[in-house]
Amino acid sequence: MVSGQWYRCLDDELADMRMAARHAVFAHNNTPPDDRGNITAALLALLAYAAPDARIEAPFHCAYGCNIHLGAQVFINSGCTFLDSAEINIGAGTMLGPNVQIYCPQHHKDPVLRKDGLEIARPVFIGENVWVGGGAIIMGGVHIGDNAIIGAGSVVTRDVRAGMTVVGNPAREMINRSSVA
Repeated sequence: MVSGQWYRCLDDELADMRMAARHAVFAHNNTPPDDRGNITAALLALLAYAAPDARIEAPFHCAYGCNIHLGAQVFINSGCTFLDSAEINIGAGTMLGPNVQIYCPQHHKDPVLRKDGLEIARPVFIGENVWVGGGAIIMGGVHIGDNAIIGAGSVVTRDVRAGMTVVGNPAREMINRSSVA
């Protein structure tokens, strides 16, 4: 799965991993805010890496957890969903608004193979000090450079250069017309 090759998502071992993630996510989402801290111990144990000051608000959902890397001072707002069939790496100081979705897997286009559970996963890399607006969707294989801004509700299907602001569906570079005479 993480090698970038086609795999069957209906595999028993993957089902067990998803169940472990559901238990950790359930514990995180149902722990009282005063007891949760930045990330509950159950969810923290599942993640590949989370800096001590990274924060995940509840509710949160992830498919596996073991492919998620969170840098220092990462903030993930409520309602975010990470389908982490491949690596999701979020750089230091990055903030995700509510209901941001990151989708690494893609099901096969052939309906027979899709019915059999064949899919492929592509990693997502988000640089440092990025702001991802609420409701944005980031597709697998995307790299977002440092200091970029993703507008609320945008669907990011392509790489975003460092410092760029993108908006829309599909997300495109925003042109600043306010400085034009």
